[in-house]
Amino acid sequence: MTISLNTRAQRAVESLLANAEERRVTAHSVEKGGRCIDCGVTSRGSLQAGLDLARICLADLAQVTIVPGDVGGVACPIVQVFTDHPVKACLASQYAGWAISEEKYFAMGSGPMRAAYCGEAIYTKLGFRREEAHIVVGVLESRKLPTPAVIAKIAKACAVPPSCVTLLVAPTASLAGTVQIVARSVETALHKLVELGFDMSRVLTGYGTAPLPPIAKNDLAAIGRTNDAILYGARVVLQVTGDDEIIKSIGPKVPSSASHDHGEPFAAIFARYGNDFYKVDPHLFSPAEVVFQNIETGRTHCFGKLAPDILSRSFYGEA
Repeated sequence: MTISLNTRAQRAVESLLANAEERRVTAHSVEKGGRCIDCGVTSRGSLQAGLDLARICLADLAQVTIVPGDVGGVACPIVQVFTDHPVKACLASQYAGWAISEEKYFAMGSGPMRAAYCGEAIYTKLGFRREEAHIVVGVLESRKLPTPAVIAKIAKACAVPPSCVTLLVAPTASLAGTVQIVARSVETALHKLVELGFDMSRVLTGYGTAPLPPIAKNDLAAIGRTNDAILYGARVVLQVTGDDEIIKSIGPKVPSSASHDHGEPFAAIFARYGNDFYKVDPHLFSPAEVVFQNIETGRTHCFGKLAPDILSRSFYGEA
């Protein structure tokens, strides 16, 4: 039976809305059709809303929880994710691969609406076909709510009426926004593997953890902290099949330490490149540590390591 990513996400959306007051989120109908759920723009949002937002990004094909942890000896929540459908959940749905630009509005788009659009190169690499959907659900990382023109553009790309579009919005520097970004530990590892040419059909499960940074004073500072949570604090375990030789060959290239930009807080790296993501080494964007467990040979392969000193500077310095 085919897993409908958008249908699964829609059910999770309705569950969120049934608890909107508790989650501190607000739903708005958009002029000319569509629905927007404010999870941190003008609404306060919450940690639980962030967990819901992450699950919706993952098409409800993963469990997302907060567990105890620490960074540099200071108590710090850890965002934990695990999924038995890592490629569908993380790459076909969660990956923020759709740049939504309409007039003066811009946001990075995540969630299963991407599978209905299917206009990104990653779907060709994965051999994914476009999902035929009667409703679409997306998540936008933005400090502004989408306009009717944005809804209309997404609806057209996904081949649905505007009335069948639901968008959830949270800025980076918000409770919900920070949680949903830090919940991308597994996704970043998988995306790096795709870029390295690994056979993704070999990946059976994904488990990841990353520390939840303090909410930053603005979105630019939050971009630094949330990236550092992954680059220097995320640990991912992938259960895979097949031979060990390819894992041993490709493994050292997977963690963030494989990048020449690795080694200082992301805010400093970003500033050095004029706050232009496209100038940062793309090999940097992956977890600090990646572990492959081969369920056929019983072998375990570990690459990379955490950098708690950099995390402490990022999380507890001025921002």
